[in-house]
Amino acid sequence: MPDVHDLAAGWRSGTGRSQLVALGVLMGLVAASFAVSTTAYTLVPLSTYFVWVLLGMLLLRFRPLVVLTVWTVSAAVAAVLLDGGFDTVRTSGCVALVLASTLVLYQSSLQRSGLPGPLGEAMLSDLRDRLQSQGTVPPLPEGWRCQTAMVAAHGVGYAGDFMVADLSEDEHHLELILVDVCGKGVAAGTAALQFAGALGGLIGALPPRAMLAAANDFLLRQESDETFATAAHVYVDLRTGRYSVLSAGHPPALRWSAGEGEWTVDNARGMALGILRRPDLEASEGVLGPGDALLFYTDGVVESRDVGLDEGIAWLRRAAASAVAPGFEGAARRILRQVERGDDDRAVLLLDRS
Repeated sequence: MPDVHDLAAGWRSGTGRSQLVALGVLMGLVAASFAVSTTAYTLVPLSTYFVWVLLGMLLLRFRPLVVLTVWTVSAAVAAVLLDGGFDTVRTSGCVALVLASTLVLYQSSLQRSGLPGPLGEAMLSDLRDRLQSQGTVPPLPEGWRCQTAMVAAHGVGYAGDFMVADLSEDEHHLELILVDVCGKGVAAGTAALQFAGALGGLIGALPPRAMLAAANDFLLRQESDETFATAAHVYVDLRTGRYSVLSAGHPPALRWSAGEGEWTVDNARGMALGILRRPDLEASEGVLGPGDALLFYTDGVVESRDVGLDEGIAWLRRAAASAVAPGFEGAARRILRQVERGDDDRAVLLLDRS
């Protein structure tokens, strides 16, 4: 007899065997309901059969669901006929069952993953978690801290903003890249998942310029003409504090100078990725001393329908200065909380040295 855990694992992977087992169990339950209905209809009336159709929607792929639906509707109609036939109430109930079953089948046919709804959602959630895990910065050497804060447009769980991080094995060099894929929310989320996977394999394996060139080629190979992204990349020597920034169409980074006590605009500039074969990228360099920091962000933080980029950056310099006044710990979230809700994804990346 198959192990229950094996069957559950098979169902989560959507195997044909697991679907046949689930279909057999549900059809058996429908048959049991029919047997009870024929002897005591009031215990298992017509409305009970709705439950099996809904369970089928949660557990079965489209074709097994069609089989279950036909089986269930047939059993329900037969149970009514054996209990004395149709009246107005029972006729309405049967019509409702048929309509509900039709809607369930229609919804199931729209599942592009070919999996039951919960499995399709679980797959997307797993991909989202993988995307977020790539942006998890490993513990940094003493004296360094990196923090992020992200909010997807309209509160959905999938965003076009993401970060990828890499710390060298000797913990001497840190690479961070903050990306904003064209689009908003779920529309950009699928492209971001794919692009994040590509960047996850490139970061740390290629020099910064070569990595961005490879990322640009990746986007140019996509079928959509609207697949492009902006990115801000920083490479830091954690021993000396020396860093270099590359910006591909991204809003300019901000640097906090402990001596001056204010945020200044970095001068790295460049073309967004996925537009030209060889985009121009102008790097900036500097050294982070104790108390200094770098702030990266996406355009959803500083731009809106009513606020332009320059005005938004001026606001962010003030807001970020206020956010770091009590200390850098938690400053990324404090910055993002000051951003008014909009229809774009928003992300903040803050790297500081104590």
